[in-house]
Amino acid sequence: MKFAALKTTSLALLTAFTFSLTHAEESKDENIEVTPNQAVTQQELAAIYVLSEICPKLVDNKDSFEQGYAKLAHEHLPEEKDAVSALAKLSKSKSFKPILAEAKSDAKSAGDDKNKEICQELTTYSN
Repeated sequence: MKFAALKTTSLALLTAFTFSLTHAEESKDENIEVTPNQAVTQQELAAIYVLSEICPKLVDNKDSFEQGYAKLAHEHLPEEKDAVSALAKLSKSKSFKPILAEAKSDAKSAGDDKNKEICQELTTYSN
């Protein structure tokens, strides 16, 4: 049950982060693709990385958060041996910086209460 709630909340957060980008593109297209795309977007990766920056100060159990965060990162970057390090490396990439800045802005707009809720859910994600 907790896994489903976290997955739903994470998906909602990631959707909110990417909505502004994809909405403009979809309105231009005459045919909208209804089959879900399994590829992970740069916006999703940025949103996940932002959690690593904002959550440690919002959660009580940092070890559980780190485990849940590692699981989430690995699910989005399964080909990486160390997905957390891969995200950290990506965050330093010049081409990724604008995407990351937007994700940080979106997280700031969401507010501490919403961010704390998501961060707390990540502490139970690895269980």
